[in-house]
Amino acid sequence: MHDSLLDPVPLLRDLIRIETVNPPGDEGRLVAHLERLLVAEGITDYKVVGPSADRTNLVVRFPGRGEAPPLLLHAHADVVPVTGQEWTHPPFEGRLVDGEVWGRGAIDMKGGLAMMLSALFRLRAAGERPAGDVVLAVVADEEDGSGAGAAFLVERYPELFEGVRYAIGEEGGAGIELAGIRFHPVVVAEKRPGWLRLTLRGPGGHASRLAAPGSPTARLGAVLTALSGARLPRHQMPAADRMLAALAGALPEPLASAVARLREDREGDAPPGGLPLNEALQLDSVLRHTVNPTVVRTGHKINMMPAEITVDVDGRILPGEFEVADLVAEIRALIGGDGDGDDAIGIELLHEDPRVRPELIAEPEFGPFYDRLEAILREADPEAVPLPVMSPATTDATVFARLGIRCYGWLPLLLPAGSPHRRLLHCADERIPVTALEFGTRCLTELLRSHP
Repeated sequence: MHDSLLDPVPLLRDLIRIETVNPPGDEGRLVAHLERLLVAEGITDYKVVGPSADRTNLVVRFPGRGEAPPLLLHAHADVVPVTGQEWTHPPFEGRLVDGEVWGRGAIDMKGGLAMMLSALFRLRAAGERPAGDVVLAVVADEEDGSGAGAAFLVERYPELFEGVRYAIGEEGGAGIELAGIRFHPVVVAEKRPGWLRLTLRGPGGHASRLAAPGSPTARLGAVLTALSGARLPRHQMPAADRMLAALAGALPEPLASAVARLREDREGDAPPGGLPLNEALQLDSVLRHTVNPTVVRTGHKINMMPAEITVDVDGRILPGEFEVADLVAEIRALIGGDGDGDDAIGIELLHEDPRVRPELIAEPEFGPFYDRLEAILREADPEAVPLPVMSPATTDATVFARLGIRCYGWLPLLLPAGSPHRRLLHCADERIPVTALEFGTRCLTELLRSHP
């Protein structure tokens, strides 16, 4: 076995150099690269499927010892664009600079894929088998709805995941540092997307004249103001409550009491003071549905007042029994426009992930498998605190959960104190320390060796 397969750094650098920006994706090139690696190692039990030759998914099963149920490792091959971003080093060269691998996907999530591959190859090189079969799924399209990736596999090839009870994927990597305490997040629940388009219609006309009352342009400002940073009503979820309880139990006073008060489900409570802004906003985001306006489309001539303006909004729905209609009702309460008059605002659903059975997502399982995840983290980093987390974002976990699989976000990274790496997802200068990759690979190798 080539030594480069045992080290996540060269694996990651090669993956970054294969551009898989979505759209259009073109994940087939990365899948073909992985096929060559597998065949060179004599691994032929794999399947490549997808809606087209350039949007393919790879599923490979590594035989285990039969002492545990099959385990799914899922990683997405696509990355977000770099358009309009200024990078210190080119985003698709995979440069190694000052002990860090630079490039789009270093963290989200080609770094995680490199760690998974390296862990699997390390066991193979040592003549070991994992506790149970390991199904590695390298999928397309996670960054744009999963239709060509995880959803394609779940809907058309569910037999590839037969017997799988647990899954490991992204979103549980970069550590959190609060009040001098290092936390390693383990994602146990996620929101799901409910992407909407708002349409404002009204009188247009020649832009040389005063705008008519009720014009879409005049109303646009009020809609954007109402939705930007909107704190929708509180909803108490078991996963978020467990997260708050664990945080409060580990933090010093007075921060511990401030976090604990959030568990009381009191309407209007502000995020706890004393936390960094990003962490305070994240806590607030898992206590409610969220909505953010992201795309505004209007006229294309400077001398014409548009008669129609659309606003695309990224809505995220809490797990459980909630539907898109619940999110829409809360948005309506902010912006109005639910009648048939001139001030009506149309709301159209652009994309929604199907609701998963509440017991799989809203009420995560804290049993032997989760306990093993925490134990590995404590052994690898005794000074840190494992933290069950509800994520405000959405990954392919919500798709694989449709098969009844319990999904966890767990790709551990040991980052330097004060590290900016958690804030670099989807941003310029995305990069990851070599030491963090090695830490995560060791943790994954131990999980594969000993998962229940």
